[in-house]
Amino acid sequence: MVSILRNTSLKPYNTFGIDVKASFLTSFSHPDQAMQALSEKDVRGLPRMVLGGGSNVLFTHDYEGLILLNNIGGISITEDRGDTVLVKAGGGVVWHDLVLWTLDQNLQGIENMSLIPGKCGAAPIQNIGAYGVELKDTFHSLDAVELTTGTSVQFGKEECHFGYRDSIFKREAKGRYIITGITLELNRRHELHLSYGSITQELQKMGIAQPGIRDVSNAVCNIRRSKLPDPAVTGNAGSFFKNPEIEAVKYQHLSKEFPSIVAYALDNGNYKLAAGWLIEQCGWKGKRVGETGSHKDQALVLVNYGHATGAEIVALAHEIIASVKNKFRVDIEPEVNII
Repeated sequence: MVSILRNTSLKPYNTFGIDVKASFLTSFSHPDQAMQALSEKDVRGLPRMVLGGGSNVLFTHDYEGLILLNNIGGISITEDRGDTVLVKAGGGVVWHDLVLWTLDQNLQGIENMSLIPGKCGAAPIQNIGAYGVELKDTFHSLDAVELTTGTSVQFGKEECHFGYRDSIFKREAKGRYIITGITLELNRRHELHLSYGSITQELQKMGIAQPGIRDVSNAVCNIRRSKLPDPAVTGNAGSFFKNPEIEAVKYQHLSKEFPSIVAYALDNGNYKLAAGWLIEQCGWKGKRVGETGSHKDQALVLVNYGHATGAEIVALAHEIIASVKNKFRVDIEPEVNII
């Protein structure tokens, strides 16, 4: 028998700390529990949403349906391939706990993504990434259950259609599956990724000349803590906007007009612009609008100072988008899932 709560506040379940209610809420540690909840008479036919850590979602109103909290646990090595191993983690495992586990096992691959909030089940949906590394770089497969039929399915890397902060699960497969577990292929031979952002400078500051994977993880944690507010103190969902990608010709024009523009060359010949820099140049960094605003240390992060509504945060986001478009003729879009 599963327990389903009624008219429950979602404030503890989203890192923005938005105080909206769900008509129904349940948690599950096995897919069968989720399917049992979905079969209950009171929730049949209602909207349903699987929620992990709530770190990439912005609620703008009460949720008139069933929220399913994914608490499927467990981390294990499922296959030893010599130089690489396959590691499986339950969809309800906290992502950073998985990172720490891989460090303890001396396995390289996801240390650059240390301290990314959320749970493993949400990681493929967003194709999470940080400091030059994305989930798809180590992704092997995922296990899922289709919500309408209860059928177990597996997705390989190609079937996930990964893009920049994007996947099939944000588009045609949105809301159709519970991701019960992910499998990554990690390395016993270590090839560190230090070129992106300020990792090298942070390692130098730490006095480390020959870093290992744990040093890289610690450096990333230091950088993130220095730039990003703690959701337990100030509500936020990390980076609110994606870094926009533009063609080389457009970048050349912008770099002449704005010589200090921050950009990264991509393998496809395009350039990725730093959205935080664009937003900061438009005067938003540290600016407060009522109970929301752009964070003082990282313009890319929108925050809830305590009593903001989701609608107020969305309104601020639209203002920021418009100002960036007006100044740079560049479109930026939210990374956060707005409900």
